[in-house]
Amino acid sequence: MTEVKVEESIAAPAGEVWKILSDFGGIKVGGPIEAFEVTGEGVGAVRTITMSGSKVIEKLNVHDANEMTFAYSIINEDSPLPVSNYSATVKISADGDNACRVDWQGTFEPKGADEQTASKVVHGIYTGAIQRARKTLGG
Repeated sequence: MTEVKVEESIAAPAGEVWKILSDFGGIKVGGPIEAFEVTGEGVGAVRTITMSGSKVIEKLNVHDANEMTFAYSIINEDSPLPVSNYSATVKISADGDNACRVDWQGTFEPKGADEQTASKVVHGIYTGAIQRARKTLGG
């Protein structure tokens, strides 16, 4: 099992960062994302992200607003991402009134790519999402 961890600080209140990153339906169409759909609400919700005609289907497994933690997994084996048996957990921790830390950790088996390549893709997804939250909040 391969593990990727990203820990980054954002100069914005933890609650505001939580609202953005934990919004399971908050993915926007654009760039490599051609279509996006969510079925259901809360834990158990499923989102389908279409990229280059292929789908990444993810299920929300944990959503704890009090602990500012959520977890999800990829549930389709034909995902275009170079991973299988993928799951991730995101935790947001306050670091004062106007700063927080995002800890994003995922585990997976590389699929169709070596461990370094798969890890680089996953790392890029995490840092990209954190950067979008930072840009949205000006932090």
